[in-house]
Amino acid sequence: MIELYYWRTPNGLKIKLFLEEAGLPYRVIPVDIGKGEQFKPEFLRIAPNNRIPAIIDHEPAGGGAPVSLFESGAILLHLAEKTGCFIPGDIRGRALVLQWLFWQMAGLGPMVGQNGHFTQYAPEKVPYAIERYVKETNRLYGVLDRQLARREYIAGDYSIADMACYPWIVPYKRHDQSLDDFPNLKRWFNRIRERPACQRAYVDVQQFYSRKMSDEERRILFGQTATSHGS
Repeated sequence: MIELYYWRTPNGLKIKLFLEEAGLPYRVIPVDIGKGEQFKPEFLRIAPNNRIPAIIDHEPAGGGAPVSLFESGAILLHLAEKTGCFIPGDIRGRALVLQWLFWQMAGLGPMVGQNGHFTQYAPEKVPYAIERYVKETNRLYGVLDRQLARREYIAGDYSIADMACYPWIVPYKRHDQSLDDFPNLKRWFNRIRERPACQRAYVDVQQFYSRKMSDEERRILFGQTATSHGS
């Protein structure tokens, strides 16, 4: 059994997507980040960075005590190695998947996240920041589009690299992008969206994103310092 500490963010959804694809039994423990639940002591014991997602794997490979993990890339790698699914066994295939997983963690996620912050959530419009991150998002889409020119999936076969990237492409309209500008990316996006596991993972997500963020949620999410807490 996997306990998934989760909220409906791209990083949370990539783990839910894996669990649905792999058919692993799991239990969702909601962590409402808009209410500051990520600062609760019981959550910080397994996720000291006070960010979702996190997991507790109660049946780790090889047995023994439960394994807790935070950071979505580490969780995806752990689950892939645990199940033997969605990561190649050969060194070259594995290296290809991992480099695109880390590309998402270091590039696509942070840059698109800043795009979303300045275009959707910032209390005032900062034209330079909006232009900077919209253009960088566009550049990264282009990188992914070129990688997909001769492949159905990012590293050949469907893998944790695809699961890591897909949730960050889902809000493309909010990030001022058009998939029509990236035909290979669009083809890949539609293929994943049609997977039954993806549809299960995304139940109720759209209505969540359509709601307006309150000033209190904005304060909790974007005003954190080393001494921050949820109250």
